[in-house]
Amino acid sequence: MVLLSKIYTRGGDKGETSLGSGDRVKKHALRVAAYGTSDEANACIGLARLHTSGEADAMLARIQIDLFDLGADLCTPEDGKRAAGALRIVDQQVTRLEDEIDAMNADLEPLKSFILPGGTDAAAALHLARTVVRRAERLMTELAETEAVNPAAVKYANRLSDHLFVLARKLNDGGRADVLWVPGANR
Repeated sequence: MVLLSKIYTRGGDKGETSLGSGDRVKKHALRVAAYGTSDEANACIGLARLHTSGEADAMLARIQIDLFDLGADLCTPEDGKRAAGALRIVDQQVTRLEDEIDAMNADLEPLKSFILPGGTDAAAALHLARTVVRRAERLMTELAETEAVNPAAVKYANRLSDHLFVLARKLNDGGRADVLWVPGANR
């Protein structure tokens, strides 16, 4: 566990932060943006959980822990100091998401159009979280072009956005309360 006895350190007052490796980087570095965006997605999921219960809430609770794991993975470069033994996303976490997606999707109404973000409070919040996860994934793949990034972490982000989409549909009365896009409806 992490022990935080002091919340502010003044270490970032000049626009830099420390990675898990101990290296100092600019706060706007791509790696920091990637794990910061995964943290943003986690906050969106926290809002969604205000409107969930039961198994949906349990899945989101597991995902929130995974997103902290993802942040830890991204903040410790794979080829840097302290890389050995660093917390990493593993394929088992990706597989769990896939299994949950398959189970939820089996009971959903088939898609007949693209879905507009909305419906229930929980579904709307999950659609917001999904778009933030997609942004984190874009940042991660951009980072992977110049620095080592755990491939399982990228897979996890990709699968997570799908999971949040399917869970939003499930919470929209199994897809029956989805808000459908009607192309050209306002012409």
